[in-house]
This record gives sequence, structure tokens and C-alpha cells, in this order.
Amino acid sequence: MSETRFIKTLGKRDVLTLAFGAMIGWGWVVTAGLWITEAGSLGAILAFVIGGLLVTFVGLTYAELASALPLAGGEHVYSFKAMGRVASFITTWAIILGYVSVVAFEAVALPTVFEYLIPNYSKGYLYTVADWDVTITWAGVGIIGSIFIAWINYRGIKFSTAAMFILTLLILIAGVLLITGSSYSGNTQNMQPLFEKGMAGILTVVIMTPFMFVGFDVIPQAAEEIKLPQKQIGKLLIVSVIMAIVWYIAVIFGVSRVLSPSEIAQSNLVTADAMAKAFGDSQMMGNLLVLGGIGGILTSWIGFYVGGSRAIYALARAGMLPKSLGELHPKYNTPHKAILLIAVLSTAAPLLGRPALVWLVDAGGLGLVVAWFMVALSFVILRKKAPDMYRPFRLHGGTAIGWIAVFMSLGVSILYMPGMPSALIWPYEWVIVFAWIILGFVFYKTSMSKYGTEYSNKHMNDEIARVITYDNQTDIKEKSS
Repeated sequence: MSETRFIKTLGKRDVLTLAFGAMIGWGWVVTAGLWITEAGSLGAILAFVIGGLLVTFVGLTYAELASALPLAGGEHVYSFKAMGRVASFITTWAIILGYVSVVAFEAVALPTVFEYLIPNYSKGYLYTVADWDVTITWAGVGIIGSIFIAWINYRGIKFSTAAMFILTLLILIAGVLLITGSSYSGNTQNMQPLFEKGMAGILTVVIMTPFMFVGFDVIPQAAEEIKLPQKQIGKLLIVSVIMAIVWYIAVIFGVSRVLSPSEIAQSNLVTADAMAKAFGDSQMMGNLLVLGGIGGILTSWIGFYVGGSRAIYALARAGMLPKSLGELHPKYNTPHKAILLIAVLSTAAPLLGRPALVWLVDAGGLGLVVAWFMVALSFVILRKKAPDMYRPFRLHGGTAIGWIAVFMSLGVSILYMPGMPSALIWPYEWVIVFAWIILGFVFYKTSMSKYGTEYSNKHMNDEIARVITYDNQTDIKEKSS
């Protein structure tokens, strides 16, 4: 295996762009109407407040751990130091499901948005999936987009974040126009009913929020590539979470003020239609928002390639996946084989058709919440197990914050279970989850039998010792300068 390591190249702007761009993505364009329909305008806002609280508490635990252990793989490292090898694999494999789901989601979202820009472009019937007709042109747009994003990520993280910065500016322009336009031309009457389907409606939206907020955890995945004091990593992570919470609530408020419930029900792309109506039924303004949405697709796509490939890389270097997936490209310094693996999964996603949007949101959301639960638990354990560990970004709330994150993550995880109003759909969503569990079990057992537990444990302990020593030396230099 190559001993080449990641190069620290990411500055403050790069880190914020990476996290915020990954979190915003395309979901606010394609599913905002669904949130309002399921829970009502105020119910949807409340659901995102609840989801935002969960992510904030979880994000705080991430912030401390990411600053203390800035190694590629993030969750992989924290859970290993707290609970050992098996827990580390479970945590990382769960977060990879979330990342791969987002990447695949974007490959399905891209051809969906083209229907707004180019009506009836979908031609060349192939087959039907869950009452949805998959066509050559529809799937082709997603496949071509997937190949393009894989190429960007293959070329290096600095190249990727530069592209994300430009695209994030496009998203912000479109979003700010929507929110300001709706504030002037909308009215509170359109926001009725404030609540829909009671608590069941709110919970249905709550289980979607982890998928919408995921992205802040891309920061710890790329921690080895961040060229900033370790304390800054934690601060930027929390700032990105707060920005995303404000963004989603503002979008729900804006859309519900402009469009009535009947208009939302009849719309294929409510955010774009809301933008058009807010500016006097201007199709040009609707198209502008769609372009912002495409920018969101691309930023999220790029960001989760970064997160997913670094998580796969970390497992491979620890001997928990085939070691070839832990190799860095000699020129671009990227985990190129891990990127290509994700590219295969992403490129296949459009062949599942548009129904895969919801399946991927829910199945991937469960993987994310499980990983967040494990990180929060690792935070609590490490406060007891390693009280003297170097923590540049130390939470004043101590284990209380960690326990809140643990119980909130566990509570949201239960909402996905059978019998709950917001349970995963059988068979589609549960098939995705079970297939991922079986695949992970096969990979883990095969890799462990080939490389051995001693190699895995030694590698992880050596990496943690290396980075803790480096951080202490850096801190001493910063204080003396």
C-alpha cells in the first residue's frame, strides 16, 4: 500500500463551503412541498426545529472529537478509540450508507430537475419501477452527471471545493431571492393549515431531516486535509449547522407564504413555482431557482463524494475493507479507487427511477442517525475513558450534551422502525438497509480474515498516537508564538 498521506490544503472558506454546500443540496427544491403537505407549514418548521436540535447536539459532540482527533474517517476514529474495532466498523459502514444514499439521490434528482427546464424531454421507454417509467434520456442525464462529478472528485479536493464555492454562491442568490420575494408578495392565509395530520405528520418530516442536515460530518471526514488550528475545525462545524437550520426554515416559510395548499399539491416542483409566483408568475425567475437547485445538486454530490470516499479510505487503511481502496492517487492525492467505487453505485441509481428519491432519503437517513448515535456515545465514553485527551474545542456542558445527543439520536432511530407512523417502507427501503448490512458483514469478515485483527488495531492506535502528538506540538508552538 502507498504510504502517501493527505496534504493539508483546505482553508476556512473551503471548509464552510464543503459543509454548507453538502448540507443544502437539492432537497429544499424537490421535497419542500412534501414537508408542507405532510405536516402543514408550521408543522414542517417545527419538524426542522426538532431535527435541527438533534443535529446541533450531535454536531457539538462531533466538534470536540473532530478537533481532538483530526484524522480521515472521522467517526471511524472516534468510535474505535471509545469502543473498539467492531463498533468502529458498524459506525463507519452506517455513515457510508448515508453518504452513498445522498450521492445516489443526487444522480436521481438531476434528471428530475430537467423536467422543469425541458418539459417532456424524457423519451425512450425502458421499463417501469413502482409505477414510474424509466426512459433512456431520463436515466442518461443522471448517468452523465454522475460520471462528471466523479471526475471532479478524482482530480483533487482543492479542485472540488473551488467548484463548490462558485456553485454555493449560485444557491445563495436563488434562495435569498425566493425568501425576499415571498416575504413581499406572499400572505399568511396561504400558510393554512398550520398543522397537518397532527403529530404523525410532524414525525414523518422529522425522519427526513437527518438526510437534509447531513453534510456537517463531511468536515471530520476531511480533517487531515484542513490547514487550520484544530479548534477552528469544531467552530466551523457548528457554524455550518446553524446556517443550514436557518436556511431550511426560511425556505419552508417562503414557499408556504406564496403557494396555497392546492397549488402545492398540483406542483411538480413547488420551490420553483413559488419563486415564479413571488415575482409575478415569472418563468425566468422559476428557472433561476432551478439553476440554484442544480447548483445544490452538484455541491451536495461533490461534498458526499469527499465524505464517502474518505470514510471508505479510512476503513481500507485499517484493514476492514480491501486495502486497495485505501490507496491515494500519486498525482491528485485522492482516494481514487474509493471514488470509483462510489461512482459505480451513483451511476446505477438513475436506473431505479424517480421513486428512488424517497427510498434513498429514508434508508440513508437511518444509517446517518445510527452513526450519529454511535459518535455521541463515543463522546460520552471518551470523556470518562480518556479525560486527559487533548481537546482544543472542549464543550463546557460536558457529558450532559453528549447524553442529550445519545437519547435524541436513539429516539429518532426508533421512528424508522415497523409500527411507527413514519416507519421505513417495506420492501423497498428495508431491502436497501438489509442489503447494506449483509454487504458490510461480508466485506468485514473477508478483510479481517485476510489482514488480521492485530494489523487493524495496531494501525488505528499508531494513527491516533501520531495525530495526538502532532496536535500537542502544534498547540505548544501556537501558544509560544
